[in-house]
Amino acid sequence: MVATVEVGEAGYRFIPAVFQYSAGVAALPGHRIERARFAEPVPLAEGWRRVAAHLDSLGRPRAAFCACELRSPEPFTEAGFAAFNRDYAAVLAEWGLLRDGRNPVARSNVCPELDPPSEPAFHAFCYTVPEAGAAASPSFVVAGSGEAPEGRSDYGGHAVAPGNTSAAGMLAKAVWVLGEMERRMAALGAGWDATTAAQAYTVHDIHPFLAEEVVSRGAARHGLTWQFCRPPVRGLDFEMDCRGVPLERVLPG
Repeated sequence: MVATVEVGEAGYRFIPAVFQYSAGVAALPGHRIERARFAEPVPLAEGWRRVAAHLDSLGRPRAAFCACELRSPEPFTEAGFAAFNRDYAAVLAEWGLLRDGRNPVARSNVCPELDPPSEPAFHAFCYTVPEAGAAASPSFVVAGSGEAPEGRSDYGGHAVAPGNTSAAGMLAKAVWVLGEMERRMAALGAGWDATTAAQAYTVHDIHPFLAEEVVSRGAARHGLTWQFCRPPVRGLDFEMDCRGVPLERVLPG
């Protein structure tokens, strides 16, 4: 099992992954993770300011920022995605969030097929808060994953069933992604029975495998949110993320 790394002053631990994001985060004892979603996407520069203001309003340090969900205008090329990630990670570095060069913040970044934002934007973010009184219920966020392993030379060259969006191809992609969700949750000491939400991102039909692969695993125990979005890199067709958080709120767009 993958070892997690604690960020003690922030109240969470993370699964080390790639430089642009961690594979997931879980609250440490005495803390819980909360999620805030913007009513409308907020462009990144303004989004960073809004996130900081929200943390300030709660008396939380920047280090409490532990996960986010982004929306981009269209899928990136491999080179474009790398450039975007460098700019994104630079802000985390400015905030002092990187730990020995590792990025602890989990992330999903997908591209709405209809009415996309004109520029990359924040959709939602998560952060830790102290849990007073009784021990906090476990809370966690698993980062989004498409149908290709992280940390390789590229995504498209290692994708499952590349270019195959038939029912069989989408099933193969979904099986791999669902397995990756389970591997990441296991590293955080969780499973589908601890989730409060699961999201799927694709513009292709999921109904042929919805019952047998998603519902049967318990991945839709509170329903499945199907976001009509594409993964962030060209050549990928299916992505998921999931979370178990006790409190979610909506902020004005």
